[in-house]
Amino acid sequence: MKYYRELCVDLPQEYESLRQSVHRFAKEVLRPAAAALDQMAEPREVIAPGSPFWQVLRAAYELGYHAVGVSTEFGGLGLRGLARQILLEEMGWGSAGLATSIAVAGFPFSSLTACGDPELIKEFVEPFIADKQGRFIGCWAISEPAHGSDELAVRTKEFYDAGIHGQVVARPSGDHYVLNGQKALWVSNGSIATHALTYLSLDSSIGMSGGAVAFVPLDSPGVTRGAPFNKLGQRDLNQGEIFFDNVRVPRRYVLLGPAAYELTLTRTLTAATTAIAAIFTGVSRAAFEEGLTYTRQRVQGGKPISQHQLVQRRLFDMFSKVEAARALSRATMIYNHTSPTPSLENAIAAKVFCTQAAFEVANDAVELCGATGLSKQSLVERLFRDTRMALIEDGTNDVLSLIGSHQILTRESA
Repeated sequence: MKYYRELCVDLPQEYESLRQSVHRFAKEVLRPAAAALDQMAEPREVIAPGSPFWQVLRAAYELGYHAVGVSTEFGGLGLRGLARQILLEEMGWGSAGLATSIAVAGFPFSSLTACGDPELIKEFVEPFIADKQGRFIGCWAISEPAHGSDELAVRTKEFYDAGIHGQVVARPSGDHYVLNGQKALWVSNGSIATHALTYLSLDSSIGMSGGAVAFVPLDSPGVTRGAPFNKLGQRDLNQGEIFFDNVRVPRRYVLLGPAAYELTLTRTLTAATTAIAAIFTGVSRAAFEEGLTYTRQRVQGGKPISQHQLVQRRLFDMFSKVEAARALSRATMIYNHTSPTPSLENAIAAKVFCTQAAFEVANDAVELCGATGLSKQSLVERLFRDTRMALIEDGTNDVLSLIGSHQILTRESA
């Protein structure tokens, strides 16, 4: 039962039906698997044969959730705007890590549909859409050992600095490009992906702006992987390094070069930050619900602690943050899916606000649950660790805020 009122008036029934079906998946599939995967001592166990992770993936693919971002024209769900936000929020309520893994799995394939090459669509997108077993898994290969959030600093002077460029370099060789370099351990699905949308350096003389984007099958000769990332939170999300050693890819697999790179990166960053905002709105809601339930059951001073004023004030602050996160997340997702010029600064604001809110709400939930909230068997303990990761992933909140500020200042002075 929802604790909150639906503030969207005249919401069509199909949206409520979508919420209910995704919530059921989140409750029955994502949450139990996330709890089991979080307890595994080694990240290799998470992706080992027979792991609950693969059961989650198969269930998600069976429901078509892997193709949320692929247009219905190509057989995907094609969810946009409010529908996409609802789906991601509910998945985030179940597990931020697994929600991210499922969302990222389809990213390279939805990107292929945007390029419009019918041969690539037939070769890769059609088998991906038809996949019900999780045989085709995508990743976004952008993070590098010597670069983090700075790779995302579009339109800043540093973005054009010839002394700052990507570590995975592509050079032309006949009708192929040859790739060399390394992507960092932050790559979501990095250890298990079959295909990568790989962000490259093609012209280092113009810095990061001299990039390119390639669709790279990861069974190509010269591709190797590092060990899965052993990390604080989101332990159900596989992340790991990818190495490219003279990897040859056909020229047609390089989807765009420097001329379109900045615009493409801007749109990608806008989409990614908006998605993270929606996912962590769900996480903050989960933390609030856990805290609310516990305070109604826990008796101290002769009455449930929910009847103590300090607890009531804390609960209301948590509630306010969740509702504000949902409002900002929804408004940003709807605008960026309907406007011809999506707003990067609003997307960044949504990511920064929603992840910070989730961290604060999870922290408050731990406080309300007391010693129980510190237990490794406690959901709020895991949510606290998961939300701490969110302040860094897909761009640290501090650096993203500077990028967002630059967008605002540049727009105002234009």
